[in-house]
Amino acid sequence: MKKVLVANRGEIALRVMRSLREMGIATVAVYSDADRLAPFVRYADEAVRIGPPPSSESYLRGDEIIRIAKELGAEGIHPGYGFLSENAGFAKMVREAGITFIGPGEEAIETMGSKLAAKAAVKAYNIPMVPGVEDAITDVAEARKIAAEIGFPILIKASAGGGGKGMRIVESIDEFESQMDRAVSEAVSAFGDGAVFIEKYIGSPRHIEIQVLADQHGNVVHLFERECSIQRRHQKVVEEAPSAVLTPELRAKMGESACDVARACNYHGAGTVEFLVDEHLNYYFLEMNTRLQVEHPVSELITGIDLVKEQVHIARGEKLSFGQDDLKINGHALEIRVYAEDPANNFLPDIGTLHGYRKPEGPGIRVDDGFEEGMEIPIYYDPMIAKLIVYAENREAAIEKMKRAIADYQISGVATTLGFCSFVMDHEAFRSGKFDTHFVQTYFTPDVLNVSKPHEEEAAVLMAALLRNESSASIQTTADQPIAVSNWRKNRS
Repeated sequence: MKKVLVANRGEIALRVMRSLREMGIATVAVYSDADRLAPFVRYADEAVRIGPPPSSESYLRGDEIIRIAKELGAEGIHPGYGFLSENAGFAKMVREAGITFIGPGEEAIETMGSKLAAKAAVKAYNIPMVPGVEDAITDVAEARKIAAEIGFPILIKASAGGGGKGMRIVESIDEFESQMDRAVSEAVSAFGDGAVFIEKYIGSPRHIEIQVLADQHGNVVHLFERECSIQRRHQKVVEEAPSAVLTPELRAKMGESACDVARACNYHGAGTVEFLVDEHLNYYFLEMNTRLQVEHPVSELITGIDLVKEQVHIARGEKLSFGQDDLKINGHALEIRVYAEDPANNFLPDIGTLHGYRKPEGPGIRVDDGFEEGMEIPIYYDPMIAKLIVYAENREAAIEKMKRAIADYQISGVATTLGFCSFVMDHEAFRSGKFDTHFVQTYFTPDVLNVSKPHEEEAAVLMAALLRNESSASIQTTADQPIAVSNWRKNRS
């Protein structure tokens, strides 16, 4: 494999290309009009425009991506995450075109893409499951009866779902049918599939996932766990490895369960098995993500394994060069997702221009990003600016390093999640390890950030400038050049 097309954009495209370059593999980028000046486009050996900004007209055009790969002689396609990475039809099209899909087979993607099919596949391996139904709900009256038997609260979930879409918590029998209707409607809208199922709602869960690698020769290993419980809107913001609560015995048990999930669907490549863990450290299979995860760097840092390189080795048919006994946890890693979102406004996207952008530096600090100062955050895609990852000898040192890195990260022009992540690092619940997926609802309110309003910030900046230049300078501003200043530093203790 001498040339690979990376069917993605932004930080993950750049991250994949760096590993490919280290392996001596040439890279091809595809880009939309919105990304024509992006760093990943310049970094690639070849770059081809694929369409207008909307993803449906660019990054989701599987047939066009394959055409470009064939025309330029790319022998492999790496999908990154998101877009077409978990599209079984695309994986099949790539294979049928005589190109290597750097990911699992389409059968595994299809099986694990349905929560119901995934549950059925792993049933033979005696993997713990949350109590619930095993098939899609077709009879609402029967579902009401089952819900009552399971006991409220219950969770209605879309079989094809993800990211919290098509998911409803039902507290009592009286609201069951209305919540069922909403879940089905949302599932149809988001995924084109209205199949839903019900399971017991775990009240105070932790979200812990296991990284697995499996080759095409039957060898499967796990690279330990990632703690992903700090979330907003059921989407992760802070991740770490290892978890603060798993014992060596539980880690080994969950790791073996994760490997069994991979075996259940004849998986090959890098994948992630997600579990819910309750307050008594009972764990339950949630789902499998058949791709590289956003938070994969923390696993890389504690194991020394480059997951992208391993994906390529596996796709080329090579055997894993190490076994489970060769893998050890070394140190502690933390990752925060730096989103262009306003935590003071329910984490809503805050799209704009990066007027100022300075990354933190130093030993044990890694920034995976896809932007530069002066670039705009496009409205068409996920608003993540970067992933800030730190590595240290233990959890306490990693938290302190992350606090310093956040303080050194200078972003102006858009609101970001940096202030929220600083709040997390300082919070006793996080530092003690006693937290769950309800951290945001339980502890976070906008006032803890002490965020001033934009016009108040502008006035403060102007006043400071006037005082400095009182004797001779005059300050001019225009409506189309607002002064934008990041305010997250005010949280520092």
